[in-house]
Amino acid sequence: MSNINLIDSFSEFKQFKNIDRPTMMSVLEDVFRSMLRRKYGTDENCDVILNTENGDLEIWRTRKVMEDGFSEDDALEVELAEAKLIDPDLSVGDDAIEQITLESFGRRAILAARQTLVSRIMELEKDDIYKKYKDRVGEIVVGEVYQVWKKEILILDEEGNELLLPRTEQIPADFYKKGDSIRAVVLKVEMINNNPKIIISRIAPAFLQRLFELEVPEIFDGLISIKKIVREPGERAKVAVESFDDRIDPVGACVGMKGSRIHGIVRELRNENIDVINYTNNASLYITRALSPAKITSIKINEDKKHASVFLKPDQVSLAIGKGGHNIKLAGKLTGYDIDVFRDVEELDEEDVDLEEFSDEIDGWVIDELKAIGCDSAKSVLALSVDELVKRTDLEEETIKEVLNVLRSEFE
Repeated sequence: MSNINLIDSFSEFKQFKNIDRPTMMSVLEDVFRSMLRRKYGTDENCDVILNTENGDLEIWRTRKVMEDGFSEDDALEVELAEAKLIDPDLSVGDDAIEQITLESFGRRAILAARQTLVSRIMELEKDDIYKKYKDRVGEIVVGEVYQVWKKEILILDEEGNELLLPRTEQIPADFYKKGDSIRAVVLKVEMINNNPKIIISRIAPAFLQRLFELEVPEIFDGLISIKKIVREPGERAKVAVESFDDRIDPVGACVGMKGSRIHGIVRELRNENIDVINYTNNASLYITRALSPAKITSIKINEDKKHASVFLKPDQVSLAIGKGGHNIKLAGKLTGYDIDVFRDVEELDEEDVDLEEFSDEIDGWVIDELKAIGCDSAKSVLALSVDELVKRTDLEEETIKEVLNVLRSEFE
């Protein structure tokens, strides 16, 4: 059996791996040297020659020729009588060089070596996958859904590597079945029990940032910088952008003509509303922009406590808070300020009553909870339904109904 055929038999599985041929040959040499050490006790006097082009292998063993009966180490020395069988012209003091065939190791040793080789190649491949994806954290990857489980989805990339998309990293409206194509960002890469675990995400702010880089050339080229992104996945996102070129409107560039650039991103994120805001160091202006689309009447800022009191006309309060309170929550995260909204006192109905007037009938913490969502008067609370109040506050439905009864009795 020829050496090259034996090598091919060792590497028949190589086509399914990510290991290049030179690396493969290096591993092969290590495996064969290990076989030599097991058989002869040492490999220091052996040369393993591998041809990475055609896969050819030769093993040569060199021993010093000694007089008969004077050999002390059979691994490094050979007696003259045995040396004559290798080459009749050899004499004492010469080097006896002989070729070692793979067949001489025996079938059992070759099978053991094959198992070692498989194990080494698998380890190399795992390390290769880990290093490759460790450098890609924060980048978008595209894969195909291979299996859908209750808590996560198994995805295969174009090279067949396994990626995991946990349910907690999916947009609530996401729904995938086997064979679907999926885009996500590499969130983290771990080695668990010597196996690489690649976690991807569709809710990370980095995913939205990469989508903007793909859709907006000015961001990719560095003319526009994304200062910060905050998200309520599937509901709303706010993106603060800044231009390094006075001739470029960062908001307009991100949105595109008639929304052409942002529409693709919105579709990818399951119709998530995206507010693009022009970044500024002016805290008051930044908060005003962050609360868009609501229009603010006035604002008071406490820099030490990072707190902002925002006053709006009655019809703007609900816009500032947003559906489910997402707008004000995201504005706070974006700006770094704790924001409270209040109805502009000048706009209050003369017949309206401040909630504080009901402190003898309604607990103070309940009043505070209502004020936190911008309802600081009786009519502002009555303008909302029970379901809306339950959604916006942490109050029980029964508590809200009791409050509404107290407020209604005031106007009856």
